[in-house]
Amino acid sequence: MIESSKPVELVIFDCDGVLVDSERIAVRVQREVGAQLGWPLTEDEVVRHFIGRSHAAGRQVVAERLGESTAAAWEQRFEQRHRELVDTELEPVDGIVEALAELAAAGLPHCVASSGTHEKMRHTLGRTGLYERFEGRIFSATEVARGKPAPDLFVHAAQRMGFAPEVCAVVEDSGPGTRAARAAGMRCFGYTGGPTGADALTGPGTVLFSDMRQLPELLRPIHG
Repeated sequence: MIESSKPVELVIFDCDGVLVDSERIAVRVQREVGAQLGWPLTEDEVVRHFIGRSHAAGRQVVAERLGESTAAAWEQRFEQRHRELVDTELEPVDGIVEALAELAAAGLPHCVASSGTHEKMRHTLGRTGLYERFEGRIFSATEVARGKPAPDLFVHAAQRMGFAPEVCAVVEDSGPGTRAARAAGMRCFGYTGGPTGADALTGPGTVLFSDMRQLPELLRPIHG
């Protein structure tokens, strides 16, 4: 059980599905590519196999089922189509701009820690006007040995920002992400407004919420 009487001093945000509404696009594209390459997937299967995980982990899933050459083709098609849709459809997650403004006004430090690459985050956060809010405070799973659900990325982000895990809170929307936050000994806020169901996010030390505008109020009682 994650228990801490210490106030939250740092909020760590996942990127996809928490800051930018990209997970719906990702689910759609994974299903398109799967149908093209011989692995028809339901939305739940995409969430289970791909959402919240690194590109390397997703590629391994495909390689184990369809072989390395198909995995390479899958990755190429996914990245091309995903980028096209990001450029034409991507928006910030509803309510996140207001939530970030409140956190900034309250003087509560915050950063990003994502399974995505820095290049991907520059693109998605840049397209939605959020990159400048986090520039210099963005961390990628490419910087650590193990991606989510291992705790490495969140621990790394906290260390780089100068905070102990017990004073950190993580905002996540995926099962691997919430498990990583709990494994890091951090409090977790599971956002249920995306494609991942609440059952996959729940766990000790985890508060579920459905509207990003709720986040500052949820943090207020535990922010000194």
